[in-house]
Amino acid sequence: IWGAGQVAVRAWINQQLWRAPVVGAHMKVYQLARLYRTVGMLLRAGVPLVQALAMVRDLLAPHLRPRLERARSMILEGQSMSAAFSAAGLSTPVADRMMLVGERSGEMAGMLGQIARFHDEQTARFVEWFTRAFEPLLMAALGVAVGLVVVLMYMPVFELAGSIR
Repeated sequence: IWGAGQVAVRAWINQQLWRAPVVGAHMKVYQLARLYRTVGMLLRAGVPLVQALAMVRDLLAPHLRPRLERARSMILEGQSMSAAFSAAGLSTPVADRMMLVGERSGEMAGMLGQIARFHDEQTARFVEWFTRAFEPLLMAALGVAVGLVVVLMYMPVFELAGSIR
């Protein structure tokens, strides 16, 4: 528990979580949902896309920030947002298709909000599934720990009763 308070330990744990196949993928989806929602709100407020992407840079995890900068530079070069995000690895297949629709309809801000909602629901489903799967394992571990404590408490009593004969 002491180590969890140390910056280096927390960074190492975070790095391991990002590398975990299932957990890391869902952490990325969560980060992308935050990105899409915030960019969508900024676009709705009238902020230009390139400026909005610069503003939300610190919202992403440190290892995703270079990808955002790459996407931003691709947009500055004239590529579409969907193509830039896809090439930079900042989208999912669903987000790619929805961004294309947003670009064609001219309603990118609203579409980014819908993408964020979709990914939030996906993340919520994963968290619910994970807690349902993890809860029985945690209960079993607690049961074994309590049982071990009970056995260890009664061992001296049994030894004492055995030595009386």
